[in-house]
Amino acid sequence: MSATRTWDGDSYDRISGPMEALGREVLGRLELEGDEVVLDAGCGSGRITQALVERLPRGRVIAVDASPSMADAARRRLRRSRLGNASADGARRVEVRVLDLLDLELERPVDAVLSTATFHWIPDHDRLFARLHEALRPGGHLVAQCGGEGNIDALRAKASAVLARDPWAEHFVEWRTPWNYAGPGETRERLLGAGFAGAECWLQPAPQQPEHAREFLATIVFGPHVQHLPADLREPFIDAVLGEVGEPVVVDYVRLNIDASA
Repeated sequence: MSATRTWDGDSYDRISGPMEALGREVLGRLELEGDEVVLDAGCGSGRITQALVERLPRGRVIAVDASPSMADAARRRLRRSRLGNASADGARRVEVRVLDLLDLELERPVDAVLSTATFHWIPDHDRLFARLHEALRPGGHLVAQCGGEGNIDALRAKASAVLARDPWAEHFVEWRTPWNYAGPGETRERLLGAGFAGAECWLQPAPQQPEHAREFLATIVFGPHVQHLPADLREPFIDAVLGEVGEPVVVDYVRLNIDASA
């Protein structure tokens, strides 16, 4: 993927209710008979993985994430739900792997790929889509959502105002944003170029008001900024951003939706 940050899977699992709500809408777009093998591409702490497994009583899920902490959190969640157990015929219903999607290789093609809140962390979408196309059987489907063009523009403007001031400015002189917020047109062209037979892509405003606003900003929205700072400047930075944002804290998400067929 891209070593832009380190994730805390337990923290993410605790505060990622807004991501789960968006992800369940994406899962709802994926048509399933219940016996498919599905790749969960960027499973995070396993909230959507759990919902996906529940829709596959005779099927199987391969859940991958580049973060060992996220993968561990997903395994714990699935173990608590008992969905990580074998089915009646002895087959494993879900397997969690630590794997960079840019290096994705599967033993055999899957019927579908589901992905939520992941692709915008990956800089090389050409290679990403080529890997996903290779992972799908002919006629298989990719259903995904990630941050798209315009995502968190308002919040990033607030953070930029803070980062322009001391004592934070000196730490971000050569810093580059880690996100890849692509538009629908360029994404469709990349999907077709990767070999997909058809693709539909569109943007969707999806503002969220997280329950744990401070931790949500520090862990998810501005996690790369926080981790780039010395430890003694991290909490003051979030204080300053919250001062700029005011109440209530609204995360101005714009999501890029993808429906593609191999």
